[in-house]
Amino acid sequence: MANPLGSLVTAIKSLLPARLRREKPVVAVVRLAGAIGISSPFKPGLTLAGCAETLERAFSMRGIKAVALAVNSPGGSPVQSALIFKRIRALAAEKELPVYVFAEDVAASGGYMLACAGDEIYADDSSILGSIGVISAGFGFVEAIGRLGVERRVYTTGENKMILDPFQAEKPGDVERLKAIQAEVHASFKALVRDRRGTRLADGDPELFSGAFWAGRQALARGLVDGLGDMRAVLREKYGDKVRLKLVQQPRGWLKSRLGADVGLPGLGGFAAGDLLAALEERALWQRFGL
Repeated sequence: MANPLGSLVTAIKSLLPARLRREKPVVAVVRLAGAIGISSPFKPGLTLAGCAETLERAFSMRGIKAVALAVNSPGGSPVQSALIFKRIRALAAEKELPVYVFAEDVAASGGYMLACAGDEIYADDSSILGSIGVISAGFGFVEAIGRLGVERRVYTTGENKMILDPFQAEKPGDVERLKAIQAEVHASFKALVRDRRGTRLADGDPELFSGAFWAGRQALARGLVDGLGDMRAVLREKYGDKVRLKLVQQPRGWLKSRLGADVGLPGLGGFAAGDLLAALEERALWQRFGL
């Protein structure tokens, strides 16, 4: 004999929007894309301030089974990388949710630090991962300004205020100081990777923390990722074919939503000088990985 009450409940459920039914498992999806910390007034980079609200909204969605992060970043600021990493891990602990990371074109340097926020990391065969190191680059203009007949005048208090000044000859002591700082940052990065990846890392690999980077299968062999696969396929395997992926995006600003694009200063083709420099710096980061 059929249960009329059960039939009524089923009928009512069928009339509800899909988002209100609790039949299909839902995974919140957040994209973390771009160079980290490289910003201009009209093109904000990937920073904690820029993505904190999106992360909070994703982890606070009711009834979700997990949070998935799509990471596509060549790196950038080590501080912003660490801040975003820590916020993700804090939210995962608070909400008691697993985090799955899916590397797109690149998850390298600071981008790989973001990937380490995941309990599991997946990549494509052609994804580039690794580059666990620290870099500082610049130019020297000592001879150039001499040939141009330019006299530079700088007044400081403090004998070290002009360390690594590009218009002065390089000093061994300055380089040594910079390398000491880099070594400290590198040590923190290595400790974070070891803590998050643990015994999954290839034992005794001399290149692992050398700053080298690899495509998907080599990264898998070294324990930098847990598997190869795209987000939809992996999450269907974990939560079934009916899993719903809910993209959580950062709200667009009023001006950008009105114009539909980034804006710049008049007469500069949509780019201010700061935007151009930021774009060049970001382009250089991507080109390191052949992109």
